[in-house]
Amino acid sequence: MTKVALLATAAASAALLLAATASAQATTAPAPSAPAPASPAPGQGSPTPVAPVAPGRIQLIVRHAFGKPLFVIAGRRMAVRGVVVPYVAGQKVKVSVYREGRKVDVQTVSVLAARNGTGKFELSYSSAGAGLVQARAVHYATPEQALFTGRSISIRVAGTNLSGGAQGFSVRVLQSELNALHYAVPLSGVFDEATGHAVIAYRKVTGLERVPSTNVRVFELLQRGAGSFHVRYRRDGRHVEADLTRQVLAEIEPGGRVRAIYTMSSGKPSTPTVIGHFLVYSKTPGVNSEGMVDSNYFIRGYAIHGYPEVPTFAASHGCLRVPIPDAASIFGWVQMGTPVDVYNEGGGGSSHVNGNAGP
Repeated sequence: MTKVALLATAAASAALLLAATASAQATTAPAPSAPAPASPAPGQGSPTPVAPVAPGRIQLIVRHAFGKPLFVIAGRRMAVRGVVVPYVAGQKVKVSVYREGRKVDVQTVSVLAARNGTGKFELSYSSAGAGLVQARAVHYATPEQALFTGRSISIRVAGTNLSGGAQGFSVRVLQSELNALHYAVPLSGVFDEATGHAVIAYRKVTGLERVPSTNVRVFELLQRGAGSFHVRYRRDGRHVEADLTRQVLAEIEPGGRVRAIYTMSSGKPSTPTVIGHFLVYSKTPGVNSEGMVDSNYFIRGYAIHGYPEVPTFAASHGCLRVPIPDAASIFGWVQMGTPVDVYNEGGGGSSHVNGNAGP
C-alpha cells in the first residue's frame, strides 16, 4: 500500500473512534437537575401550611329514663343528647338506635355550637316493643374533622300490662325494679304466684288496688322510686316490722336497712292482732295441727307463719299470715329473741293479748 493510502486509512479510523466516544458520552450523561423552588416574592412571606384534621370524641346521654336500673315505658319517648368535643362548624353525626342488637332507627343530625368549645345535638326515639335499646353515633371523617364514634348506655324498654303467666323482658324489668326496692320477688322473667304476691305488697304500700297485676301506673311509680318501706323502729337493730295499716311485713337489718318486704294478712276486727313491741320466744318448723307453717311465736299464740290463705286484707285469728312460699325464708331469718314491732297507723289492732289467738 502506498504512503498516501496508509495516511487516509488512519484518518478514517480516528474519525470513527471520535464518533463512538461522543455517542457513549451522550448516552451516560446525567439528567439535568430540577430547578430550585422559586423564592417567595419580597413581602409575601412563607407558603401557608395545611391545617391538620381535628380529632374528636363524642358522649351520648339518655334522658327521660328512670328507675333503678333505668327503664322507659314502651311507647314513651326517650331523648338522646350528644356532646361533641371539640366543636367544628358544619359537622353532622349519624345516630343509629338498636333494640336487642337490631337496628331500628337512623337519624342524621347537625352538631350545634355549645359552651366552652363543645358541640351538641339531641334527638328523640320511642319504642313500641320491649327490649334493650342502645344509641350509637358516628362522625364520618371530613376535611375538617376526623372519624370518631360513641355509644350510650343500654336502656330497658318495658311493657306495662302484666299478670300471671306473662314472661319475658318486661317481667324481668318488673322483677328487678321490685327487687331494688327490697320486695321479696324472684328474678326469673316469669310472672308466677310469687311475683303476684310481690306486686300485691307493692300495691299495698303505694295505696293502689290490691290485685296481682300491673299497669302503666305501677310502672310510673316504679320509675319514681315510690313504694319504699318506711322503717319506724331503727333502734331495734335486726328486727321485724308488721304494718297492719298496709298489711305488709318487713325484715329490717341493723341500721334500719330493709332486707325484704312481704304481703301479709293480720287479725280481722273480731280477732285483732296485738299491737306493741315483742320478742320471738318460740319457733316451730313445718306444719302444726292448725295448718300453720314455719311458725315464729312472739307472744302467747300470736305468730308469724305461712298459711294457705293470705287475703289482701286483715282476715286471720290474730296471727300474721304470710304466703307459704315466703314462710321458709322468714323462718330462716328470724331468730330466737328477734324483736317484732307491730303497729297500725289507722288505729286498728288491739293492746289486749288474746289467749286464744290462732291462725
